[in-house]
Formats: sequence, C-alpha cells, structure tokens
Amino acid sequence: MENLIQDFENSDRLRKRARQLIPGGAHTYAKGDDQYPILSPGFIEKGYGCHVWDVDGNEYIEYGMGNRAVGLGHAYFHVVDAARAELERGCNFTRPSRIEIDCASAFLETITTAEMVKFCKNGSDATSAAIRLARAVTGRDLIARCSDHPFFSVDDWFIGTTEMNAGIPKAIQALTVGFKYNDLERARSLFSQYPGQIAAFILEASRGEDPKDHYLHELKRLCHENGTLFILDEMITGFRWHTGGAQKAYGIVPDLSCFGKALGNGFSISALAGKREFMERGGIEQTSKPRVFLLSTTHGAETHTMAAAIATMHVYRHEPVVEHLVRQGNLLRAAVNQVAAGHGLANHFSVHGHPACLTYSTLDEEGKPSQAFRSLFLQETIRRGLLAPSLVVSYTHMDDDIERTVGAIDGALGIYKKALEHGVEKYLIGRPSDVVFRRFNQQSLVAHDPEPMPAAPTALRSSERRSG
Repeated sequence: MENLIQDFENSDRLRKRARQLIPGGAHTYAKGDDQYPILSPGFIEKGYGCHVWDVDGNEYIEYGMGNRAVGLGHAYFHVVDAARAELERGCNFTRPSRIEIDCASAFLETITTAEMVKFCKNGSDATSAAIRLARAVTGRDLIARCSDHPFFSVDDWFIGTTEMNAGIPKAIQALTVGFKYNDLERARSLFSQYPGQIAAFILEASRGEDPKDHYLHELKRLCHENGTLFILDEMITGFRWHTGGAQKAYGIVPDLSCFGKALGNGFSISALAGKREFMERGGIEQTSKPRVFLLSTTHGAETHTMAAAIATMHVYRHEPVVEHLVRQGNLLRAAVNQVAAGHGLANHFSVHGHPACLTYSTLDEEGKPSQAFRSLFLQETIRRGLLAPSLVVSYTHMDDDIERTVGAIDGALGIYKKALEHGVEKYLIGRPSDVVFRRFNQQSLVAHDPEPMPAAPTALRSSERRSG
C-alpha cells in the first residue's frame, strides 16, 4: 500500500493568513492557490538540488523549478557561494560597481549574438524596455505580439490583450495586435492591414515546437522589409535550448532580445540585449537622436545577484548542463508516455515540448483540455511526492529522480483512469484549479478549504542531491 502525503496543516493555516495580507495569497499569479488543488503544499520551506520541503516537512521532487528560473538546482553551491562572498562586501552603492562590467562581459561572451546589454530585476522590465526602444527607433506605436505565447509582461501593452485587462484604457489595448507562431501569412496580413505602423514583432523563439521552413529568419526578413524591429523573448529558451540562447540554436540574430529566469539560477536578474545601433539610444553618448529612458532601477545592479549570474553562466559554459537537461527530459518524456499508454491513456494524457522544458496535457473523456483532470493529476502526484505543474528538469535531476518520478506518475495515472470511467468528481477533493487569465473569479475558488486529512508517512526519503 502506498504511503501518501496527506498532512498540509501548517500550509492550510498559513494560506488563511496570507490571503488577509497579500492579494491572492502569493506574489506571483502562477504560484497562487487557484493554480493548485486543495490537497497541495501551500508554502515551501527550503530546497536543495531538485528536491523541496514544505512547511509541514513533506518532501517533493520538484519540476516547476521556480517557474523555470532554477536551471542548475536549488541552493547550487557555486552560485550561492559566489553571491555570499560578494554580499559580504555590500550590495548597492551610489556609483556603479566593477562587477557590473564583469557581468556584462560574461553575458556578452555567452550570448555572442548581442553587442550591448543592460540588466534589470524581472522579465517584464526587459520586454517593456525593448518595446519602448522599438517605438523610439521606428517612430511607430503598434506592437505585434505572438498570441500563441502566454506571457510577455505585467505592463499594459501586453496585459491589455488578456482577459485580465481591467484598469487598462481601451486606447492602450488597441496598440497591440496579435499573430500566430509559424504563420508567416498572418504576419504579412498585419503589415498590409497596418502599413508603416508596426514598431516591433515580439515572440518567443519557440514554445517547444521548432520553427518551420525557416520561420524566424523569414519573419525577421519581413520585419526589416517593413522597417520593423524583430525582438526575441528568451526568458524561457535562454540557457535551456542552448547556452547561447535559442537564437544561437536556430542561428538567428535578433535586433533585441530579453533574458531572465535561468540567468541567475533563481536570483532576480534579467537582461535586455541587442544591437549597438539600437541599445545606445538609451545611453549618454549619442547626440543625434532623442534619448530613450531605457532602464533605470535602484536594485538592477545588486552586486550579489550579478555574482550569482556570473557563476551561473560559468557553469553553463564549462559543464554539460544543456546536454544533461535534454537527456533527462527525453528520458522522462519517453517513460511517462509509455506509462500513459500502458494505462490506455495515450489519448488523454501526454508529455510534449522541448526536452529541457516539458509540459503535459490533461484531457477529459471527450478529449478536451480539462482543469479538473489537471487538478486531479496534480493532487495525485503531490500525494506521491512530486510537485510538477510542468515537467521541467534541472541539472540536479538524476536518473533515480526520474525513475521515482515515473513510478509516482504511474500511480497517479491509475487514479486518472478511474476518474475517466467513474467521473472526476469522485476522486478530486474540492474545486478544480483555474487558468490565470480569467475575467472573473469563481466563488468556488475562494471558498474556505476543508480541514486537513489525517497525517500519513511521506512516500519519499530525505536524500542529498548534487548541488555543486
């Protein structure tokens, strides 16, 4: 008989407190309670390698990896040691620190397709700065963003295109138009519809599928023919597709590109990089064009964060990180899809995407995407010691972690199959999760959670993982 994790007493108590103090109970929408089943860890106490422990002492193999920000593993020794050493010398001064030059040099030696870089703290600042710069360079207002890619910024130019656009003026919403990935004809139609009006096309280099028929190169050519900048968002693909970014993997040089997440292995740092002719518009030396307020953040150049980024880039450049991610991801995908097929669930559950950034689909009895079945899968994997809103591997996911993961998913899919046969409501405890971008909340999502179930021994042993 399986020993299932059932004790979330401390998490449940903290949830109630958090909702009184923090809108939504979390500072990141993707980490909110509405994204997880009721039977889930509400708060993480610590992490080491690819393992995390919640406030109730339950241990999990983690696959969200800080929303893909932790590529090497939690508390990775080389990164933590570099940040700690720098922090002892102070973290923020009235004038720039030398490490800002060191970090910029390390970045441009890693992302060789860029000529200049400016750092900030989050991805939204970087992408929004790229948009502002493109508008200044072109003298145009419209932005084309890829509608297939779920998130670009917390700022109005993007959020205005989502269901959560309350508070954003209609005039701002009208300044962003959408296009489909791998659909060059749609891009052409936008240029025909808005001649001489589009400042930039922004998209991720890939969400898992490779560009077809030289799509990225053809889109860049089309942009330049129409006087439009070509911007790549590499928040996710950077340091997962290739150490030099997806732009290196696909052999394309964007006008501007934005990095973050794995750049600091969980430390808060992001970057806007690109061609000198555009980036210098945000500087103090060029005199022929109006100045662009590119990026200026009090905490954008914290020294310990830059030390962490330098250490992270050093590991990526000198160790087979990407190769390990690809190997483990391919191993995990093949094994899980085989398990799903063994349960007769190949048409209801599948793993897909780039091996270093896997996701999964949860379909109902009619073959339609289902939040209820996603919640059930999360519930049952959590009970078996996995925290897997995605299946994103890190450098510290070892073969035994993959093996134990497949075993846990095997057990969860056994429940999934029963739910297809007898109804998901018989197996899912409480309400299902919901999508982030929704116009209204549902009453069921904000209702009080039930009392926690009696505690049971955890299924996973406490084990040390490589962290350096």
